[in-house]
Amino acid sequence: MYAIIATGGKQYKVVTGDKVWIEKLEVAQGDDVTFDKVLMVSEDGNIKVGDPYLKAATVTARVTGGGRGKKVTIFKYKAKKGYARKQGHRQSYTEVTIDKIEA
Repeated sequence: MYAIIATGGKQYKVVTGDKVWIEKLEVAQGDDVTFDKVLMVSEDGNIKVGDPYLKAATVTARVTGGGRGKKVTIFKYKAKKGYARKQGHRQSYTEVTIDKIEA
């Protein structure tokens, strides 16, 4: 059984027991979080698709950690104008372990 959930502007295919790095959530480590934006659930070949979300489907996960991703360098440059700007960004992430998929 797997599900496709939407969180943080992205979509993730999750299976029970998976560890997934998602966009940062304001949840303490060890707490449970419920995702109610479930786009699709597949159970033994039987596929349920939402319009856009499934009403009765939820995915429960436990927050197991967090951190920041690799640094992305943004460099803006205009030729022959003496303009150059360098900037960096590190995205914050939350690691969750999928506990249960209910459909």
